[in-house]
Order: sequence, then C-alpha cells, then structure tokens
Amino acid sequence: MTVTIQFIAARARIHWPQAVFGTFFCAFFSAGALAALPIQKFQLANGAVVHLVESPAIAMLDVQIDFDGGSRRDPPSQVGLANMTAELLEKGVMARSGLPALDENALGEAWADLGAQFDAGAGSDRFSFTLRSLTEPDLLAKAVALAARQIAEPAFPDDVWQRDKQKMIAGIKESDTRPATLARRAYSQAVYGGHPYGHEFTEAGVAAIRTADMRAFYQATVVACRARISLVGAVNRAQAEQVATAMLARLPQTPCANLPALSPVADVMPLAQAVQRTIAFDAAQAQVLMGQPGYKRSDPAFFPLLVGNYILGGGGFVSRLMTEVREKRGLTYGVSSNFSPGMHAGAFTVSLQTRPDQAQQALDVVRQVVKDFVATGPLDAEVKAAKDNLTGGFALLIDSNRKLLGNISNIAWYGLPTTYLDTWTAQIDKVTAQDVKAAMAAKLQPEKMVTIILGAKP
Repeated sequence: MTVTIQFIAARARIHWPQAVFGTFFCAFFSAGALAALPIQKFQLANGAVVHLVESPAIAMLDVQIDFDGGSRRDPPSQVGLANMTAELLEKGVMARSGLPALDENALGEAWADLGAQFDAGAGSDRFSFTLRSLTEPDLLAKAVALAARQIAEPAFPDDVWQRDKQKMIAGIKESDTRPATLARRAYSQAVYGGHPYGHEFTEAGVAAIRTADMRAFYQATVVACRARISLVGAVNRAQAEQVATAMLARLPQTPCANLPALSPVADVMPLAQAVQRTIAFDAAQAQVLMGQPGYKRSDPAFFPLLVGNYILGGGGFVSRLMTEVREKRGLTYGVSSNFSPGMHAGAFTVSLQTRPDQAQQALDVVRQVVKDFVATGPLDAEVKAAKDNLTGGFALLIDSNRKLLGNISNIAWYGLPTTYLDTWTAQIDKVTAQDVKAAMAAKLQPEKMVTIILGAKP
C-alpha cells in the first residue's frame, strides 16, 4: 500500500481526451513560463474545508472529496473493508425523499445520460469521491444532485456483494500465485509489522466482511464536517461553495468527534536490526526488495529527500543504483528506489528483478550503493542535475485537470500552504548537497534494513 514519491501523487481516477487537458494547460502557461496558481481556501458552515482553483478556459469542473477513512482504518480482521465499501458504493442508491432507488445499471445509465463521471475509492489514508461534469447549469446541477445521493444514500445491496465477494476472493487466490505479489506481501509485513500500512487483503478477511460492516464503517467515516473538498474548473467561489454544499447536503450535519489515533510505524515496528528473508519460488526472475520505514508527508525534509532519492534510485538511468547495478554489471534491466510518505511513515524501498543465480550479487551491490550514499551524500554535480531535471519537469506535473486536482487535494489533505505549487521549484532550487546528506542520514539506516528475496537460486 505505497505511493511512489513524485511531487504529490494524484489519486483521482479520471480519463478525458488530451485535447481537453491541453486547453487547460494553456490557461496557466504561456511561452514556457509558469504563471501563479491561485488557490482559494475557505470553510463551509458544516466544517468542511474547500480548496478551489478557478479555470474558466473550458466549461468543465472536477471535484474530489476526501475523508479520513482509508485502509489504515480497517479492522485487523477485515482488511479491505474500506476498499470493498468504496466498490459497493457504486452499485446503487436507496429510495429517499420521494426519489426512486437506482440499481447499478440504472445508476450507470444516469451518469451516462449526464455525460459525467463519478467514482469512489479508498487509499491507505483516505476515502475519496471524484466528480467530473460539464458546467452547463442544468447538467452540473443534475450531476451534483446525483453525486449527493450516491454519497449520502448508498444502497450496499447484499446480493451484489455476495456476487462480487466471490470475484474478489478468486482474484486474491490468483494473485497469490504471482511472485511479485508474494514478495510485496512479505515485504510489507516485514517493514510495517502490525501497522495498518502493512495490511494485505486475504481470502479470510474479505470473506468476513458483511454489508452491515460496510454501512457502519461508512456512517462513521463519511461525515460532512470531516470533508476536504478540492475543485478545479470553470466556477467562481460562490458557485464552488454552492457545489460543495450541495454535494454534502444529504449527509448528517453533525459535529465531528475525534477519530482514534493510530500508533506511529516506529512504535509498532521499531527498526532494531537487519532482517533478511529468502522465499523459495520457481520463477524466471528473482524478486528483490530492500528497505525500511521512511517518513511522513509532513516531514520538513521532504524536498531534500525528494532530491536525494532522485539521485539514489528515483532518476531512472541517471541514478546511482541504475549505474552500478545495471550499467556497470548488467545484473538487472531496472532497479529503483522510492519513498512513500503519507499520514504515517511510508516505506523507503529499493526494488529490482534479476536472474535467480544473480540475486545475492545484485543485492550486495545495492546494499553498498545505499550505504555509501547515506555515509557520504551526493556530489554537487549530482544535486544540480537532479534539481534541473525536477524543476524542468515541474510543468508536466500539473498540465491537466486530473494532475492538478490530485495535487490540490493533497495540499488540502496534508495541510500544505496554498502557495505550495507557486514555491515548489524554489524549494527544490535551494536544496544543497549537505541538505541531502543530512536528510538521508537522518532517515535511512542501511545496517538495519529489511530484505526480501523471492526465487533466488545458488
């Protein structure tokens, strides 16, 4: 359950033509120069917090609503509850206030008639809804009204769940035959221990989930006062407030109680000593994963760590790991490192595939590269090249509604300043080699990392 660290990972599941994206892009950029991205932040009467970017170039609106209800809130005996709840939420709405019930087919047809898209999903930290609609007044009003029904009045049909549950269990059984799945599962358990970030779907866990459990989870999670709402599109503040209010209007408008605090990863799984686990598996390629708990997204060393990871293993063919493991020794087609920060300390992970009889040799090289990098830090030339690449590619990180919405929603979720996008390149530019060395040394302990090798042979 990780998210690769590339600026801020976008989660909205929306797919529209590139021509639409290009129009939006031109509204913010001209002659290769970045313009400011004014983000308006305000709070609704019910306590929900709203972030808005006005984009009048095209008559379209994208909305994302996030709640603190990701898989980290799953009960240990029902891992997958948040994800399954999100999946079943799209299977129908109840009859209420004189409006008829809609099953999954009728609901799909209703969205198709509006030419709009609505999705629900759950990640490690949050439970999310996304809406995309044209802003023609009648269409937008109907799309918002239907979204409000789906958010507040999901049917959670038991017959559909019994059908889909069997598909889920069959999918888990099939994935458990894949070496990558087995390696990832063993790695997550080794890095996170009993922390929810390390939980993985199991047949027993999914089988134990009932629609009654989904309703209880949903009622505790999707509460108007906890919503973080992000909007990008052709609406002004007054219109955005109307849309945000309407989408939450059918939810209970009650004060929010504090959610239970979750233990830090370090308390659940302290990094005491190196652990290596070798798993027998007959495969053409051995899977190698090495790492440890990393850092939270709120860590002030985010930018030095971003630059540092780019140099170490996040920069593709120009990274140290790729140079040493692939270019110089030919031990793999690809090797990479990444951090996955979230509300808790997500893992730092180095991953590669290699020929089974070369697994230990490749691992030895990886360990030495990581150890040397943490001990001595990067060269000034490496830092300059990394910063040039990251800042040079910044525009591509927000060149579509989908990407921008994802970034705005992360600003809202993690409480980042509304000037975050405007100052991003400046934050990268001021990182020094010493900053990278200090940050990597503070976070990484090469002598205590977890290693999983699946499918290696002598």
